[in-house]
Amino acid sequence: MLVPLNPVRVQSRFGQLAGTSGGVDDDRPPLVLLHGLTFDRTMWWPALAALEGIDPGRRTLALDLPGHGSSPRQPSYDLPDVVELVQEAIVDAGFVAPVLAGHSIAGVVATMLAARHPASGVIAVDQLLETAAFVAQLHAIEPQVRGDGFPEVWRRFHASMRIDLLPPAARALAESTTKPTQELVVGYWDGVFKRSAAELRSLVASDLAELRAAGTPYELIAGSEPGAAYRAWLKKELPQARITVLPETGHFPHLGDPGAFAARVAA
Repeated sequence: MLVPLNPVRVQSRFGQLAGTSGGVDDDRPPLVLLHGLTFDRTMWWPALAALEGIDPGRRTLALDLPGHGSSPRQPSYDLPDVVELVQEAIVDAGFVAPVLAGHSIAGVVATMLAARHPASGVIAVDQLLETAAFVAQLHAIEPQVRGDGFPEVWRRFHASMRIDLLPPAARALAESTTKPTQELVVGYWDGVFKRSAAELRSLVASDLAELRAAGTPYELIAGSEPGAAYRAWLKKELPQARITVLPETGHFPHLGDPGAFAARVAA
């Protein structure tokens, strides 16, 4: 079953994006929650319910990314454009220097946003930033993604998320909210298709340099061990970064163990 909204949370539109906001303004940094590709903001309800129990009244904003949920389609889903739409929503909500939590591709959005606009921290939820292998994979399958092979490509990606590891209620939530249209997936992956691996690596390096210089707190919350090589790479690129693993939660640590996830957010 879906976790009901806390009565103090209200649904509205912020900038051009649909969102659910709640909590009170105080000395705690507000929290902005961004879901992964093909999902929507309801993915955060279990984590928000857990957070209310340990950090009550925290000011939060869960947004539907452009083209997802109740947010309208956009002419471009290139990630720099998505970043500015999210920032517009943050400003419209009256948030100043929030903590940005992004799941999957939204982990990249959150990282980019923190490098370009004031932020108190970044929580990347099961999203690695050293993406050379993933970029090479997408470039190799671009014809299938754009063509008739899309359903099979997405079936394989969906299987790799390991939704089967989640508890029944969380699994039902994940399965019921994903809406993987070809238009949406191609739109969000188009920036990867159009850029070389070197160009993408340079973009990531530039963002990490900004975060490194600012000392912006950064945490990866992963559903499985990212490996020694990635730990070493992230430590080199972002010395202040922390990695927390919530085992056996697949691609959805915020759903597999919302209590532990909320505890890290509260910290």
